[in-house]
Amino acid sequence: MELNDFLTLLTAITIAVSCSLLGCFLVLRKTVMVGDAISHSVLPGIAIAYLLSSSFNSVFMLIGAAVFGVFTTLLIDFFHKKLKLQEDASIGITFTWLFAIGVIIITLFTNSNTDLDQDCVLFGELSSTFLDKIIIGDYLMGTRSFWMIFPVFLIILVFILFGYKGLSIISFNEDYAKSLGINVGFINLIFMSLVSVTTVMSFESVGAILVVGLLVIPPATAYLITDKLKRMLIISCFLAITSCIIGFYLSILIDVTASSMIIVVSGCLFLLTFGYINIKKTLIF
Repeated sequence: MELNDFLTLLTAITIAVSCSLLGCFLVLRKTVMVGDAISHSVLPGIAIAYLLSSSFNSVFMLIGAAVFGVFTTLLIDFFHKKLKLQEDASIGITFTWLFAIGVIIITLFTNSNTDLDQDCVLFGELSSTFLDKIIIGDYLMGTRSFWMIFPVFLIILVFILFGYKGLSIISFNEDYAKSLGINVGFINLIFMSLVSVTTVMSFESVGAILVVGLLVIPPATAYLITDKLKRMLIISCFLAITSCIIGFYLSILIDVTASSMIIVVSGCLFLLTFGYINIKKTLIF
């Protein structure tokens, strides 16, 4: 394996596993489209970051996007918990409203010569992540994309390991969790903030839109296989890693975008699993 391929694949796997771990809880909570909402709602943050900095520096873009990503999760929670709206309605209102605000900001405050296109952030390009290497002295320390997502990955692991009991109870029955004295609001805030930050930090590599696929498909496939949460987390991560490896090399072979091919492979694994389970049920009965 070439070094550039290894660095690219390492970044993809780290993002995919991070998304899969969070996605398992989103699937159980039936809130998987929060990732999609965040990917659209960050547009005002991107636009405002450009207006304030007059720069296309990705750091400013990511900070602006991260702020609005967290704001999106808080707004969805406010509409759902305080205003008693259905969760899907809260998600729909939030992301369409914020996305529209972003479009208006771009239209009013940027000129025709400004190349501010949300697509450059929302779709990303995994195959080019190896170009931005970090070298200290004579040592290659990895890529900037990897070191942006790796700390988030570690935080997710620590959060799940130490908060597993509370997370699992809340995901299955939030009212029961409250009756046990679990701080549901605090845990939900941290969890949704991690979903937001993970989505934002994956912008430049797999892109925010494709993060939705990684948040949903491996966990949904694992959900078909097992009804045990711990097994679901492990299987989901395994499927995510498998999708990254197969998808990455297929993209090189066919000469297509790696991010899209990873999602295609992940979707095929879901269909194969679904088909196998249904055929097995048919043969049994």
